[in-house]
Amino acid sequence: MLTAPLRFQPLVKRAIWGGRRLGTVLGKSLGPETDYAESWEVVDHGADQSVVAGGPWAGRTLGELVAAEGPALLGRHAPQPRFPLLFKFLDCREKLSVQVHPDDARGALLDPPDLGKTEAWVVLAAEPGSLIYAGLKRGFDRAALEREVNRGTSDLCLHRFAPAVGDCLFLPAGLVHAPGAGLLIAEIQQASNTTFRLFDWNRVGPDGKPRQLHIEQGLAAINYAAGPAAPQTAEATADPRVERLVACDKFVLERVTLDPGETWNLASDDRFHIVSVVDGDAETIGASGVDSENLPLGATCLVPACLKSTAFTTTQGATLLSAYLP
Repeated sequence: MLTAPLRFQPLVKRAIWGGRRLGTVLGKSLGPETDYAESWEVVDHGADQSVVAGGPWAGRTLGELVAAEGPALLGRHAPQPRFPLLFKFLDCREKLSVQVHPDDARGALLDPPDLGKTEAWVVLAAEPGSLIYAGLKRGFDRAALEREVNRGTSDLCLHRFAPAVGDCLFLPAGLVHAPGAGLLIAEIQQASNTTFRLFDWNRVGPDGKPRQLHIEQGLAAINYAAGPAAPQTAEATADPRVERLVACDKFVLERVTLDPGETWNLASDDRFHIVSVVDGDAETIGASGVDSENLPLGATCLVPACLKSTAFTTTQGATLLSAYLP
C-alpha cells in the first residue's frame, strides 16, 4: 500500500553546460566535478528511473510502482504504461544549445518511440545579464531560420529576454528555445528525453569534437506559427496562496506561497501531485497527524492519488511547486 508521500534519490546528470549549484544551492550530493547540469527528481523513462529513498518501498523504482500500484498512485489517470511526467532541476552555468522538442506524433515515429516534450520552467536564480531564448522573432519562417542555421547564427532569429526570479515560461513542443547562462531552473515536462539541437554555439564536447546536431529533424519539428514566448501571467485560484502558472493538456503547474507558520492542506482529488520546495523549507504531515518528513530547499516528493490528505507546513516560510495531470 501507498500510505505516505514518496521521496526519491535524485538522479544527477552531467553536461558541459552544468555547474555546482545543484549542490551548493539545492543540497544535492555531488562529486568533485564542475559540470553537474540536471537533477532528475521524479522520472520513469527507460533506464532512467527514480528509486524510492526510504519507507516500505525503499529501493523500488518508479516504474515498478506504476506497475504494482498503478491505481493507487495514479488515481483517475490509471492505467498508464509509465509515469507520464518528469520533474527536474537545471543548473545552466553556460547556455544550452538552441533546440526544439517534437510533439507526440513525431515522438511516436522515433526509434525507439518516445513521447513528445512539452515543458515549463520556473526561474529559481538568474545572474545579471542572463537571458532566455524562446520562440522565433516575428517574420522568421523555415527558410530564414535554415539560412541562419547554416551560417551558424541561428540565435539571430530567436526572441530573447532577461528573466526575473519567479518567472514561469511555457514551452510547448515545437517551440525553439535555449536557456541562457547563469540560470537555475525548475522544470516540469512530459516523460521524454528527445531533443533536436540546431546550434551549439560553436563549442566542443569533452572529447574535443562538436556535439551532434539534428538540423533536419529540428527544422521539421518547429512550429513556425508560434512566435515569441513571454513569461506566463499567473492566475488566481480559490486558495489565495495558490496561483496557477500553466494549464495545458499535458500538465498543470501551480505555485504555493506559504508565510511562516502556515499550512497548506493538499486534499485528495484522485490525482497524483509532484510537490517541490523551491524556496524556504517545509514539512509534510500525513492524514494521521503524526507521520511527518522534513522537506528542505530542493526537496521533491510525489503524493500518490490514494492519500486522502497531505499537509505541508513551514515555520520560516516556503514556496512550493505542485504539478499534476489535468
